Amino acid sequence: DRAFRPGCVRIMPCHPPTCPAATITKLLQYSKPAGSTDTLPMHPLESRPMNESVPLLGMGLHLEDLPIGKHFRTVGRTLTEADLVAFINATGMTEVLFTDQEYLRHHSAIKGRVVPGAMVYCLAEGLLMQCSMQHTGMAFLGMDLDVRGPTLVGDTIHVVCEVVENRRSKSRPDCGLVRTKNEVYKQDGQLVMLYTPLRMIKAKHPA
Repeated sequence: DRAFRPGCVRIMPCHPPTCPAATITKLLQYSKPAGSTDTLPMHPLESRPMNESVPLLGMGLHLEDLPIGKHFRTVGRTLTEADLVAFINATGMTEVLFTDQEYLRHHSAIKGRVVPGAMVYCLAEGLLMQCSMQHTGMAFLGMDLDVRGPTLVGDTIHVVCEVVENRRSKSRPDCGLVRTKNEVYKQDGQLVMLYTPLRMIKAKHPA
């Protein structure tokens, strides 16, 4: 048996042992901050000071980064059966179009595993959140939305954005109002949704 050393925690085996691993005594070393009397192990990150000089990735676009006419697009996202089931159960949209495949075969004008337009919109917004709004998107203010075609399980969508409006907020000098034209396309190039959200976006510098 190894001697117990200060600064370590001994994890004793279970009694009675239920498996060979239960007979192993493990020593976990850890670093105690100066002057601390704590005898419990610390998470490795707890003893590290926050280093603001390390770049933070995934930050959103500011007002100044979104001039009128700017274009960008998102990565793709394949719509799965699991996505559809989770969405209709979470929202209560248990319409037969989404739950009864026999109804789809015999009565629906849309053939295939169709998904709600609301789900397409939500996943499109998720794609945009991941690449353009973290820490900078302050509020959603409204939009017009037009569904141009059906989307099915197995389709892959992406969003193409164009900035069509950019102006400073009168009530919030640290923010501005940005409207984009968002086009949602499928893998075959078909436009399935068009919407024009107006958002409050954080500025880099107050007016």
